[in-house]
Amino acid sequence: MRLDVNTFLGAYPFRRVPGTSPEALLRAMDRVSADRAWVSHLPGIFWRDPAAGNPWLYQTVERYDRFEPVPAVHPGMAGWEGVIAEARERGAPAVRCDPTYYGIDPVGAAMRSLVQRCSAEDVRLMLAVRLEDARQRHPNDRAGELPPWAVRTLIRSAPGIQLFVTHADRPFIEEVHFGSTPAESSRILWDICWIWGPPEDHLETLLRTVGVDRFVFGTGQPLRLPETCVAKLDLLDLTPEHRRVIENENALRVKPAWPA
Repeated sequence: MRLDVNTFLGAYPFRRVPGTSPEALLRAMDRVSADRAWVSHLPGIFWRDPAAGNPWLYQTVERYDRFEPVPAVHPGMAGWEGVIAEARERGAPAVRCDPTYYGIDPVGAAMRSLVQRCSAEDVRLMLAVRLEDARQRHPNDRAGELPPWAVRTLIRSAPGIQLFVTHADRPFIEEVHFGSTPAESSRILWDICWIWGPPEDHLETLLRTVGVDRFVFGTGQPLRLPETCVAKLDLLDLTPEHRRVIENENALRVKPAWPA
């Protein structure tokens, strides 16, 4: 099974992006033989209250058995604890928070409270380093990129937190991984959508030095072409076991098994 942990539905505010409907996402998944996808509500990331997009996200994924929701949570907004509770009730594989897009301190008291609550509730937290290359961003898109030191601080804020970090490149991953203890780095998973593949050796090097068990298949579609992630793996000399680990087993291993 190929599981794409990093996909979006809904319009992007800064340029026209094709393929943002559920049907278009399914067609793109079929092109790259992706069986399932974890999906986020793209416009909500830019709303004052990102959680306002969660009802639409939940309603949408209920109509498509290949989607699983990754609802957004803003720890600076009233009632954010209820978003965590609802994610548990609905069996979401993770919740997402993008503090630089929300305009909050990525290591401030609100984020630390969120990390501690997610740890206590056994909820996985997803964070994006960026969504687009800085060279193609709209002048009004002024959100900063998530810094590596913020990820190191958050992973140390609660002993049980599990982080999914998307859109990180090789220098970012190496700075976090080699600046963390083995116990800390074992609780971080990285998607491969922003890592250079062949002919560059970035992904190959990371799989060798950081470890195959730290990476998951995430494409960032429709903001990025899903075929690039498949090509990266196709061009590497991976064993079937290592390929399977990246394409689904790592993500499923840390997905919580909710009580009945």
